[in-house]
Amino acid sequence: MTLEIIKYGHPTLREKGARIKPVTPDLRELAGAMVETMHAANGLGLAAQQVGRALMLAVIDVRGSDRPSQLLIDSQPQDVAAFMPLVLVNPQLTNPRGEQASPEGCLSIPEVNAEIPRAGQVTVRAQNLDGKEFVFDCTGLLACVVQHEVDHLNGVLFVDRMDAATRASFAGKLKKLQKETNDRLGKAARPRRALARM
Repeated sequence: MTLEIIKYGHPTLREKGARIKPVTPDLRELAGAMVETMHAANGLGLAAQQVGRALMLAVIDVRGSDRPSQLLIDSQPQDVAAFMPLVLVNPQLTNPRGEQASPEGCLSIPEVNAEIPRAGQVTVRAQNLDGKEFVFDCTGLLACVVQHEVDHLNGVLFVDRMDAATRASFAGKLKKLQKETNDRLGKAARPRRALARM
């Protein structure tokens, strides 16, 4: 079952996800639907906020890209494909190392792409759908996607990480998306009141 991916301007995208405890059959069903939705949209990752649920849950599958990724357990490289699709419950990122900047997009912000600075390597601690904790390190594209999705879980969007000039260049598109979302939610976009000078 595929789910609707909500778009920029929807308030749920700005909500911090609730910690999941315990993992329930309903959560497993949601994770499965998110994987299906991500694949149907040709995405590399999807966070629960993007399907209207403010939970600490994200799914990732980088097999659709030719950009290199590395996944390490106890410093030993693993077969990345064998771990895909990857379901992360209550993920936490630690020990960011190095830097990389690569093009990013977002299924919730269509037609907006930009180079975003990210850590080159991160350590991920999460639970799987059996409720068991696992830890891995990742680099390359997988590290970018993990950071992008964990941002979503904390109500942060990749446009927030753009430099001012890049964000300004997308201002028109973002405003249009915001209006379309407000219209869909049945809310008239209220004009901003000028700040009083003090």
